[in-house]
Amino acid sequence: MMRTLRCAALVFGLAASAAHAATLVHNIRGYSLDGDQVQTFSALEFDKGVITHLYRDVASADASRAATRIDGFGATLLPGLIDAHGHVSSFGRALATVDLVGSSSEAEAARRVAHYIDAHPDRDWVEGRGWNQVLWPDKAFPARAALDAISGERAVVLGRVDGHALWVNSRALALAGIGAGTPDPDGGQILRDEQGQPTGVLIDNAMDLVTAVMPGPDVEALAALQYSALEKLASYGLTAVHDAGIPAREVEAYQQLLAEDRLPIRVYAMLDVRDPDNDRYLEQGPLVDAQHRLDIRSVKISADGALGSRGAALFDDYSDSSGNRGLLLHSRKELAHHMHRAVAAGYQVNTHAIGDRANALVLDLLEAVNSNSRSAALRHRVEHAQILRPADISRFPALNVIASVQPVHATSDMNMAGDRLGETRLRGAYAWESLLESGARMAGGSDFPVESPNPFHGLYAAVTRQDQAGRPPGGWLPKEKMSREAALALFTSGAAYAAHQEGVLGHLQPGYYADFILVDGDYFTLPENDLWQLQVKATYVAGEQVFPARSDADG
Repeated sequence: MMRTLRCAALVFGLAASAAHAATLVHNIRGYSLDGDQVQTFSALEFDKGVITHLYRDVASADASRAATRIDGFGATLLPGLIDAHGHVSSFGRALATVDLVGSSSEAEAARRVAHYIDAHPDRDWVEGRGWNQVLWPDKAFPARAALDAISGERAVVLGRVDGHALWVNSRALALAGIGAGTPDPDGGQILRDEQGQPTGVLIDNAMDLVTAVMPGPDVEALAALQYSALEKLASYGLTAVHDAGIPAREVEAYQQLLAEDRLPIRVYAMLDVRDPDNDRYLEQGPLVDAQHRLDIRSVKISADGALGSRGAALFDDYSDSSGNRGLLLHSRKELAHHMHRAVAAGYQVNTHAIGDRANALVLDLLEAVNSNSRSAALRHRVEHAQILRPADISRFPALNVIASVQPVHATSDMNMAGDRLGETRLRGAYAWESLLESGARMAGGSDFPVESPNPFHGLYAAVTRQDQAGRPPGGWLPKEKMSREAALALFTSGAAYAAHQEGVLGHLQPGYYADFILVDGDYFTLPENDLWQLQVKATYVAGEQVFPARSDADG
């Protein structure tokens, strides 16, 4: 059993008289959801990691015979939040490599790389992520020249903020064998200058040409990255995460952490269907941990790219790029093949689709797959469901397909989505409330490290449709605003359902795991503009405090 870590400021009372004596969390404002109804309580009791009682009033809580008491000091207690779409190892790498998020220009991004090289002169490969040319003055993609000027003989590989483009230097291109005569791979693009030479930007499947020659971390190193990432996620109030698309080595790393009892929060992992080494897990069938610390029962497939790099597959041309309709990363036949083999193995199919053409294609294929009732019971998901034809919105509930959305994408993309799509296509873009009203099952996430993993940023974006400066007034596409209850459900009960875990996670009620968080403000009564600033005081998984974590020196 993972060692219980408790912040001294939150604990008082007698030590437990028995190894599994009940614990009472009191002096709180407790909230949970029952459907769309908010339930309130003044204390929560758990034993052996499972909730045994909710006390509606202080008097009944005072009568509890729990041996251990945790004083919440007036904090708000919420169900543990679940991010239904993130990338854990990538987040771990982002914490340890060049951070380009928020860089204001190509030159500033290059300066950050130069500073990293100065601090790590022994690195043959320099990695980083987070650049976004849409935020730069000329909005143009960067070029290898800026990196060549600072990198020497090192290879430099920098991921775009959405993970669908790489910016690399000439050394990385040479090691990958990419030159003027290299053809674009299916589902990818090598950007070129007027002379046909690679500029240093690779879109979607073209990225594989470089990543294939990069040295990869071993299982031990991956486990270390995962652990550091999961610890950080706990600090944001996340008690579970759905890891979207992992290769076999990352499965091994997770299994190592599980065996060592070192998973700070729960992981619901999606196998990367492109990795042939994952076939052995498909052959074994779903891997479900008895305590749901590590469940592996789904696969991840990507149908298209992303909007920011113009890789999202559209029916019509990009409004700002004539003749360009984005990229389908697999043929219809290939997508169908991957879906059917996953279903045959009993795995849920979670397909990345951003553009309207990609979403329509995925829904068409899932309609065929779900003609089998056994398949429909697997609860297949569309990851992102970002740009939809209005007519396709009602297909989600009709086909029993879950929309796994990332609310903060709407407010991050609003500065370029209109340019890419035009006014007409925006009617079905980032349409979270429309999906909800259609009766669709939904789950919420962030797509970290594309976005911050802080779930309160996503909750704020879903409720206000504004950035953190309050822009635009009234919200962007304001008809798609969600209620606070509906937004919270995305990150609790909705995400639990999307992982087949709704019987034990996503609610606070007797029989469910004691996964909960204490925060410094009342989510339901705070002014809307303050929601994104809520701070987590403590995070508990199965009754064990995983944030804040004390050092061994604390005793």
